[in-house]
Amino acid sequence: MPTPITPITAPLVTNIAAPAKTAAPVEGFASMLSDAVTQMDQSTKTSQNMVERYMNGDDVEIHDMVLATQRNEMQFDLFLQVRNKVVQAYQEVMRMQM
Repeated sequence: MPTPITPITAPLVTNIAAPAKTAAPVEGFASMLSDAVTQMDQSTKTSQNMVERYMNGDDVEIHDMVLATQRNEMQFDLFLQVRNKVVQAYQEVMRMQM
């Protein structure tokens, strides 16, 4: 005899839908921006290091090198788009009349 399928109960759904509460204080915009620049710099250095090691003939798999390079490129594109939006928002605020 087949086992019946049990339905999803309401407490599971309410636990998923409940907003997560954080105890950590909210970071400032400057520290968030500084962290993003640091992560972008670290990603670039890692990517360049892997390419250099591959070119020197070290034991680096080509797919790992390509993945690191593509990951860095995608992070840079995201970083650039965020920067553009921040500049756009700043220009919009500066156009406001008081």
